[in-house]
Amino acid sequence: MSENFQFGLVVRGQAEAGEDIYRRFQETLAFVRLASRLGFDSVTKTAHYSAHPFQALQLVPMLARFAAEAPGMRLNAGVLLLPLMSPLHVAEEFATLDIITGGKIILGVGLGYRDVEFKAFGVPRAQRVSRFEANLVAIKRLWTEEKVRMKTKYFELDDASCLPKPLQTPHPPIWVGANADPAIERAARLGDCWYIGPAVEIAALQRQMDIYKRALDAAGKPFPAELPMRREVFVAKTRAEAIRLCAPYLGAKYAAYHAWGQDMPEDDGGLGQSFEALMNDRFIIGSPDEVAEQILSIRRRLGVNHLVMSTEWAGMPESLAIETIEMLAAEVFPRVRQGV
Repeated sequence: MSENFQFGLVVRGQAEAGEDIYRRFQETLAFVRLASRLGFDSVTKTAHYSAHPFQALQLVPMLARFAAEAPGMRLNAGVLLLPLMSPLHVAEEFATLDIITGGKIILGVGLGYRDVEFKAFGVPRAQRVSRFEANLVAIKRLWTEEKVRMKTKYFELDDASCLPKPLQTPHPPIWVGANADPAIERAARLGDCWYIGPAVEIAALQRQMDIYKRALDAAGKPFPAELPMRREVFVAKTRAEAIRLCAPYLGAKYAAYHAWGQDMPEDDGGLGQSFEALMNDRFIIGSPDEVAEQILSIRRRLGVNHLVMSTEWAGMPESLAIETIEMLAAEVFPRVRQGV
């Protein structure tokens, strides 16, 4: 069982306004190379457009570069804002990425929630669910059929083809990110797995897991062999030290999420709380023993077997992020793998 637990690393490629973005880019590449040497299984690149006040490097070119820096790691789009995209464009780009990576790409997709993004792409927010579903169906068909005929309100595929096909068969894994209950049902119906996000409290997720299992049953699908979850993670010698070091940067990130209006389930306390309140049932922070036990608890409560960890945030000195992933690899990973 233990060999099935995977550890992933989130790389945002973000910088504060005024930071030297090229220096941050070089640090990011070094960070990915280090994660590969330390034994991380995957690297996830996040995606937003118009990310003010942060500078944000974009997902697809960064994943292509990561393939060269860390050829042994799986690469995850975490997440592509699918309602904004053309399905043929996504199908061909990610087929190409699957070939570049030797069959190690993961397509993570989500609805998106920020008005600035929908308006900039000319997509009415009210269409986001129907566009998401149509795009995802089209992408899977383009990956698995020679030519596709499909007409929707948003696009027409008239004998459209995606060549070459991805290396992975029948296609790369599709992780569907979801916070709201209806989105979780959609993840069960349309995705290969629910990609559990970083922000929802664990207690709320336990209730939502029942929704996910019922939706899988309704779709006639088994519980997925791989269940990924993203969390904010920080480790130091003591819990007090870990909180002191990460709170200024992680707190600022969640203040931005709150200002952006991220959707949360009704039984979640919300992102407008104090850092101490946010931390209680949401972040994985502490000493190596405490962090390992928190990960094992999530494993027991939800069945997660691929933990995708955010360990750095805009403005944080790179040295802190390096110390954290080195401590995770040396002291946390072995404890978790012994305990699952």
